Amino acid sequence: MTRDPDPLAEVRRLLSRAQIEESHDATVATLATADAAGRPSARIVLVKNIDAAGITFYTNLESRKALDLKVNPQAALCIYWPTLHKQVRIEGKVQAVTETEAEAYFASRPRGSQIGAWASKQSEPLASRRELVARYLKIQARFAGQPVHRPPFWGGYRLIADRIEIWHNQLYRLHDRFLYERKAERGWTAQRLYP
Repeated sequence: MTRDPDPLAEVRRLLSRAQIEESHDATVATLATADAAGRPSARIVLVKNIDAAGITFYTNLESRKALDLKVNPQAALCIYWPTLHKQVRIEGKVQAVTETEAEAYFASRPRGSQIGAWASKQSEPLASRRELVARYLKIQARFAGQPVHRPPFWGGYRLIADRIEIWHNQLYRLHDRFLYERKAERGWTAQRLYP
């Protein structure tokens, strides 16, 4: 099995393959954060970009994940592609994307999702679905006939990886596991792990 010495390049290659072969959305990932007290929380996010700078996802900046990241800017991301029999685990610090990046991505979203971003008070209590739909319809009317601009409470984050593990399923649970760690002076180091 050949491996790219740059794990982010390898993850991009796997994602491209998964987007062709997987029956579900290949960008689905589990993001784990922890609050100031160290209490963990995990949820699904969509990976929107992987490049040399890191892994990017977007969210409401008042959500629980955003509040966690404000006080503890470290996270872990796990992606599993069942058809490929592969898993990727990524850990590192998290920083906000630029306003320009957030604006560009928001503008690329479907209009309904743009309106939904305005309508949702993500992670806040909600009395009923009817209330959510009413908020959506009110926002929809507000932006009728005009572009939907990005809410001030909506943006993105980039996970700057310092640890990446790529796992390949094998017979008899003799899986291939490769751990990459970023060493500032030497770039990425790699080692094989026992399954």
